[in-house]
Amino acid sequence: MAIPISYSYRNLWTRKLTTLLTLLGIALVVFVFAAVLMLDYGLKQTLVSTGSDDNVVVLRKAASSDVLSILDRDSARLIQQFPEVARTGDGKPITSTDMVVIINLLKYGTNDMGNVIVRGVSPETALALRRQVKITQGRIFESGKTEIIVGRSIAKRFQGTSVGQRIKFGSREWHVVGIFDAEKSGFESEIWGDVEQMMAAFNREAYNIITVRLTNPTQTAGLKTRFESEPRLKGFEFKQEKEYFAQQAQGLGTFLKALGMVITIIFSFGAMIGAMITMYAAVSNRTVEIGTLRSLGFKRRSVLTAFLIEALFIALLGGALGLFLASFLQYLTISTINFATFSELAFGFELNPGIVLSSFVFAAVMGIIGGFFPAVRAARLQIVSALRAE
Repeated sequence: MAIPISYSYRNLWTRKLTTLLTLLGIALVVFVFAAVLMLDYGLKQTLVSTGSDDNVVVLRKAASSDVLSILDRDSARLIQQFPEVARTGDGKPITSTDMVVIINLLKYGTNDMGNVIVRGVSPETALALRRQVKITQGRIFESGKTEIIVGRSIAKRFQGTSVGQRIKFGSREWHVVGIFDAEKSGFESEIWGDVEQMMAAFNREAYNIITVRLTNPTQTAGLKTRFESEPRLKGFEFKQEKEYFAQQAQGLGTFLKALGMVITIIFSFGAMIGAMITMYAAVSNRTVEIGTLRSLGFKRRSVLTAFLIEALFIALLGGALGLFLASFLQYLTISTINFATFSELAFGFELNPGIVLSSFVFAAVMGIIGGFFPAVRAARLQIVSALRAE
């Protein structure tokens, strides 16, 4: 005969203080656990959303990022002539030959310098190629001028990056003429200007990378075959843009996840011990009650199940509280060094159904492990000795 679930639920509130403390302990662990997963997912979302399905990039073989790549002008022109490359109404290839460099800028309210990516882009096609980029203040830079636009995250965090201000890098002074939004992608952590002006300012002869829009995403395989059969491009690598940015998230994502999991494991031991103490206290306070249940015909496994369900209730309530608190992290944006480019990257915490499910499963496991031994002790109590206990 099974003990009603309502029995386990009602018993939670007979020891309000110990139940609440255990619940808060589990909530803290689930908060950290969910935060780690949200951080990893937010980083991947930021970098993956930087790319588009119908864009491909070409960079030097073995270069882990565009900062470390070199692409000569002849190779860039050759790629632009491929028939799979989309074109504007007047026949110009929708590509961007980018020069990428890292500069130091002073952060607001501190004396700290941060690494910022400056990207020289093709002014005629840069916005057509990256549809998620929208000018939200000011205007786009003009070709042939020392004008720049800055990503929203850069404008928030670094001095001298408001519209109308001037900043000096390379060998020139640059006029900030616009701020752009890029739908929380990695481009929001960059500064853009005319690629030819940038190359002259940094005394560069070659680009770093070329991004190409395909006439149709299904032509990726055909372009790859053409690319690999061209001997003049043997020193370069061809990747889909989303795949390229996703690879950049791996190093930093692995580090953040490993660090967070170590903290979570340490905290989870504390939470499980807390659940165990609470359930042992429940067994001690209800010894006579357990004896009564056994004398009424309830089996040992029913008592075991009842105490496990009680521990599970505490864990799931704690998990729900921890997850609820973690959901507010979505309003925060943090910045850290991207291991692939050594520049600052701003990204936020992102919650998804998979993280919600994982958090509840994690909380349930903590509850079951913490409540198992007290539940076994309750189930093993002898009826006579339990009824004599006071």
